[in-house]
Amino acid sequence: MSTLRLRDVLAVLEEMYPIDSAQSWDRVGLVTGDPDQPVRRVHAAVDPTLEVIEEARDAGADLLITHHPLLLRGVHSVATTSAKGASVTSLVVSDTALYVAHTNADVADPGVNTALAQACGLTATEPLSVEEGSALGRVGDLAQEVSLADFAERLAGALPPAPGGIRVSGPAGGRVRRVALLGGAGDGLIDVARAAGADVYVTADLRHHPALEAREEAITAGGTPFLIDAGHWASESLWLEQLLDRLRNRLAAAGADMVGWETHVSTICTDPWTFTVGAQTAQGDPQ
Repeated sequence: MSTLRLRDVLAVLEEMYPIDSAQSWDRVGLVTGDPDQPVRRVHAAVDPTLEVIEEARDAGADLLITHHPLLLRGVHSVATTSAKGASVTSLVVSDTALYVAHTNADVADPGVNTALAQACGLTATEPLSVEEGSALGRVGDLAQEVSLADFAERLAGALPPAPGGIRVSGPAGGRVRRVALLGGAGDGLIDVARAAGADVYVTADLRHHPALEAREEAITAGGTPFLIDAGHWASESLWLEQLLDRLRNRLAAAGADMVGWETHVSTICTDPWTFTVGAQTAQGDPQ
């Protein structure tokens, strides 16, 4: 069989996560790399940070797949005097291709949000919202009602550990059955989660004013939805293992030579926070 080339991998990735399903503001697809270069080692991560790129290089990766774009906004220089420039240079010098699947992976089924739904304990879900013709987030029901504290504990156990843990807004004894979720930054869909009848909304990057206003509005709506900020990196990292498994299976099904094929999910936590001080438990006690 012929050597597996980057273009072969790209064809499968773009079938799994069509580029035209990404939001209009997004920047997805191939960032660096030659479509004709051979691919035997694939690395996957949420963020293309300098440390992640170095990890991929040290592992001998031919391809690094990340969720977040490296060049979401325009840059005018790729000199190594900037982090973006140093990242691009490192990738090019090491012949490491970089491919981004961002909002097109968010809306995919299976994808980022279906992986988060599984972590939440949901087996059947439907889209939370539809924007630009694509489904954003998921909503579904747990098999059994649980307390908010129990739900948060189970979710924390299913997510990779991050320095900030998860933040919860709502009474520990509050009852949870219907769950809405959106991996990554999602406070723009709090009202949509409420309209969907969610008891809890799981997302990340919740800002003070939208979260506070949402909880104030909940006072007149039975106290829900409660809010859980699960962390941006943690809420989107669960998808990576599934991505690599699906990629391998699809390439194999297409008859690709998979001898020597290796995949690896980055072990680096790219949550920007490093530690917390004075956090409070569900019982109101400081940790």
